[in-house]
Amino acid sequence: MPIPTNYSSPLRISAKDRALAQLQKWIIEGTLQPGEKLIDGELADALGVSRTPIREALQLLEVQGLVQMLPSKETRVTMIEEEDMPKLYAPLVALHALAAELAVPHIQPEHITRLSELNAQFAKCIQENKPYEALEYDEEFHNVILELADNAYIQSFTSSLQMHIRRYKYLFIKRPASIAQVGVKEHQAIIDALEARDAEAASLMMKKNVSIHT
Repeated sequence: MPIPTNYSSPLRISAKDRALAQLQKWIIEGTLQPGEKLIDGELADALGVSRTPIREALQLLEVQGLVQMLPSKETRVTMIEEEDMPKLYAPLVALHALAAELAVPHIQPEHITRLSELNAQFAKCIQENKPYEALEYDEEFHNVILELADNAYIQSFTSSLQMHIRRYKYLFIKRPASIAQVGVKEHQAIIDALEARDAEAASLMMKKNVSIHT
């Protein structure tokens, strides 16, 4: 079980929270692969904590659906199948579309500027063939709109779904550049709808953008 040593540890948080954040990151990014067996002693040594916070973190990761713990046997990273993604995307699309609609009354010029900057960076990463960096800017673009929606429930549910979808993106991302470029145009259409305070158009364009492009 290869464990990186050159990672940045969060500061001023409990051992359990630090272990949770790092293990979650490794699972989502694919450092810890689907189906990989997790050994709490090795993880504890790698993170510089005792086994107790590791076990507590693994219990929380099981609740999140990222690991599977078999009593008195072993713990493994949950499998992820490409064909399961539509089940995750369906509620995510609905939540993002609603967020775009709710964000309209709160949109200000500085938000439009920020969204435009993020979309420009997203486009730049696509042009430079940096798919993972592009994913980060895409996610940040959508996070701005989620925050503007000012609905903690939407953010909570979206965050939970996004963890699993992010795993899918890291493992299966092979989208042609032409499809990625469509995302840039869709982002711009969302920005235009928000700036025009057209809630219906913003919702429709968001739904189109978040849907899986195949």
